[in-house]
Amino acid sequence: MTLFNELGLAEPILRAVAAEGYTNPTPIQEQVIPTMLAGRDLLGTAQTGTGKTASFVLPLLDKLSRTMVPAAPRTCHALIVVPTRELAQQVADSVRNYGRFVNMSSAVVIGGARPGPQVKALSRGVDFIIATPGRLLDHMQTGAVRLDQTDVVVLDEADQMLDLGFMPAIRKILAKMPRERQTVLLSATMPPAIRKLAGDFLRQPAEISVAPVSRPIEQIAQSVINVASAGKRDMLVDILGAADMERAIVFTRTKRGADKVSQHLDKAGLRSAAIHGNKSQNQREKALGAFRNGRVAVLVATDIAARGIDIDDVSHVVNFELPNVPEAYVHRIGRTARAGKSGIAISLCDHSERGLLRDIEKLIGKRIDAHGATPRREGGEVVAMRAEAVGEADEAQAQNGRQQAGERRDERSRQPGKRNSPSCNRRRSGKPAAFEARSEGRSEGRSEGRNGETQKEGRNRRPEGAEAGRSAKRADAGASKNRKGGRDGRRDGGRGNEGAQAGLERMLRKSGKSNAGAGDKRVAAY
Repeated sequence: MTLFNELGLAEPILRAVAAEGYTNPTPIQEQVIPTMLAGRDLLGTAQTGTGKTASFVLPLLDKLSRTMVPAAPRTCHALIVVPTRELAQQVADSVRNYGRFVNMSSAVVIGGARPGPQVKALSRGVDFIIATPGRLLDHMQTGAVRLDQTDVVVLDEADQMLDLGFMPAIRKILAKMPRERQTVLLSATMPPAIRKLAGDFLRQPAEISVAPVSRPIEQIAQSVINVASAGKRDMLVDILGAADMERAIVFTRTKRGADKVSQHLDKAGLRSAAIHGNKSQNQREKALGAFRNGRVAVLVATDIAARGIDIDDVSHVVNFELPNVPEAYVHRIGRTARAGKSGIAISLCDHSERGLLRDIEKLIGKRIDAHGATPRREGGEVVAMRAEAVGEADEAQAQNGRQQAGERRDERSRQPGKRNSPSCNRRRSGKPAAFEARSEGRSEGRSEGRNGETQKEGRNRRPEGAEAGRSAKRADAGASKNRKGGRDGRRDGGRGNEGAQAGLERMLRKSGKSNAGAGDKRVAAY
């Protein structure tokens, strides 16, 4: 097994690596570091969680430690361009940590922060600029920084910058740099537009590919729960209440959706924080800080905002909504099972998302285990939504009320001229059983009065129908109370189960009683 001291790094860099507790490079570090130390352009493909950031930060610091030439005002020696503010902060932290024994300077140039301090830092000249494309281009256009003396540029997460529409800005930035430079382009995927960018700006690059993005990390246990859209929030609370849930990231498609999910979790007693593009830089940093130090156990995020999240010990990733782009699924679940650890990825899939699920399964080359139940938590266990004890009694009572109403409907249907009665119309419109039964009682009393019986007899008959309606209503209320009890149990004692995976298995067994065949329906749909 290769050691860091075999890669040719300078002694101050090796000391910093040892101080961070590392002795062996990851596969991508083992390939990228020697290539960059040799001065070659590089085109690399690697998924998140592989040690990609250190693979380019370490050789950049090595080069700086050997030259030690101060940067001229408003210039930099090395430029690192990333798609998001969070990723920029993460890279800047790596530069500081690994460069602790090197006399170097850096500036973070990102949107969402006041430009004044950035302009001041750039005016002195720095060794490293870590930037997002838009803000960097703004400073270039105002003359706050120039790149004519920049020796090395790294474009990290290039595919994400493409998705965000940054390619025109990237081309403008590269056009202002010296032709004789080292260019490193790293991407999780390699779409044609990225290939074209590499062809236009890289010179005979070395190509490195580690762990193709279409193959999720093997240590991640993946599963899908088929659930109606309206039931997703309660299902999410059940999943996040599992005893083995240490730290989770929940993904939504939209910023508004992230806020709504976070609010629902807070109301359910699960502290969470939302992070997305509409949050200010201060709000995003505060949310990430609370997630890192454990003040909140759940982070609700959109795909773009999550690109900069590099946090260990994320036990669960939950796709509240499946992504529109299959590759985004791999990026999402890659937030767990980092540094060789295992993780759990659960996707909530409603009927409208079946096509997205098929696209994901086609990309990763496997069928994801599916469960077809709608659970709730009762006494710390994930169980089927329908109660099996009190709930069955309530259901029987409701059925009895509905049966009585049905018998009266049959009796009336045999009488001529009653087929278009108001009660029949209500029945066709799908009104609740209790409402229907009460209506039947009133209608029955009026009908009998009109058919020659006294109004008194009609009035005497009405309570019978109303009583049946009240029975059904009490049954419905009992079932509702049962569900509320489940939610209370979830809040009060819901963390006593044996783990998310075991919970899912129990849920599947339970749901087989009240939701028979639900898990098979999804497979048959293919």
